Amino acid sequence: MPQVLEFKLPDLGEGLTEAEIVRWLVAVGDVVEIDQPVVEVETAKAMVEVPCPYGGVVTARFGEEGTELPVGAPLITVAVGSVTEPEAEASDAPSGSGNVLVGYGTDHSRPARRRRIRPGAGAGAGAGAGAGAGAAVAPVVAPVAVAVAPAGPVAVISPLVRKLARDNGIDLRALRGSGPEGLILRADVEAALRPAAPAAAPVPVAAAAAAQGERIPLKGLRGAVAEKLSRSRREIPEATCWVDADATELMAARAAMNAVDGPKISVLALLARICTAALAKYPELNSTVDLAANEIVRLPAVHLGFAAQTERGLMVPVVRDAQTRSPESLSAEFARLTELARAGKLAPADLTGGTFTLNNYGVFGVDGSTPIINHPEAAMLGVGRIIPKPWVYRGELAVRQVVQLSLTFDHRVCDGGAAGGFLRYVADCVENPAVLLRGL
Repeated sequence: MPQVLEFKLPDLGEGLTEAEIVRWLVAVGDVVEIDQPVVEVETAKAMVEVPCPYGGVVTARFGEEGTELPVGAPLITVAVGSVTEPEAEASDAPSGSGNVLVGYGTDHSRPARRRRIRPGAGAGAGAGAGAGAGAAVAPVVAPVAVAVAPAGPVAVISPLVRKLARDNGIDLRALRGSGPEGLILRADVEAALRPAAPAAAPVPVAAAAAAQGERIPLKGLRGAVAEKLSRSRREIPEATCWVDADATELMAARAAMNAVDGPKISVLALLARICTAALAKYPELNSTVDLAANEIVRLPAVHLGFAAQTERGLMVPVVRDAQTRSPESLSAEFARLTELARAGKLAPADLTGGTFTLNNYGVFGVDGSTPIINHPEAAMLGVGRIIPKPWVYRGELAVRQVVQLSLTFDHRVCDGGAAGGFLRYVADCVENPAVLLRGL
């Protein structure tokens, strides 16, 4: 008889605790192979296709598209193969890929308890299959019934919601959930924590207009960006300094490099190479602040983040060990990560672990900016557009290719002298690339 296995939303890594179902890739009744992607989800950091470690027939799906599920919540159940009772006695571990995506997959190190389909059971018996105690996400179920534990009295899945309620003395049984099938969400608990407005208080015109306007949930990538930027402003005492630089010689050097056969080198790659050289001279800007230990931690490697605009919003992929890469290698890695970002295929690991960020906002046609530091980093270099401007060159007025450079830095890790020294070195390399060669 077929064995019904439950596949739960795996831990996608990097501290992610939940994901939103964007698109189901299979339907109830479909036959799936081992490691076949079954659902596309959006986390706070990336779009991810989640593969199922089991092969068989999909008997249930949990959650509609647009539903947000916590890690560990059931995604689908799969009826795996057909075995006879003697075979079941001889083997206690189901077949599967053996792959583990940070906490899920078939683990043959522990014997799995075999769950059998009850002959002749009605379809309604499996309505909550695999949901576990307390879950209230209604699955789409195939006509196969599975024996499961009874549902709990509280319609809540997320352990974070339970903790929030417990820490604030909120009785979950007294709340009415706004999620699917009455599921209690974080927003329901937060609403219960807010004091009720006086019944007779007039509604301000601005508030009434806001109530009628379009509401866009701060979740997924947009929510993660909002939280990170807010945290940066709360925790980091930032300051910004800037300088105009004559980039004519840098652009000429790039043209000469690209005149030689081989991969083309981008302006961003040259600026990145200049940044890594500047960070070697001013390592305090390649650091982070450990508030718990009350220490500044200077980091040995430069993991360079760069801003990439996509249809999903602003993303900051990270080039690992940028200090070891040539301009050619940097160009190739920038192109690879940008393509993945625009296709929505960046892994969470591609978006974390940065130590310094290079922000080329000149692509938007602007000259300057005071960017917010990418927490928990200590600095960000901003680059405006490179355009012809009047410039005093060798004592005479000339038209040169000019760019504005701005450095936003954490004033806890260094004073203005180090920040100014870093920015001046970058500007000197832009104006005269031979300065960079001298330091190599």
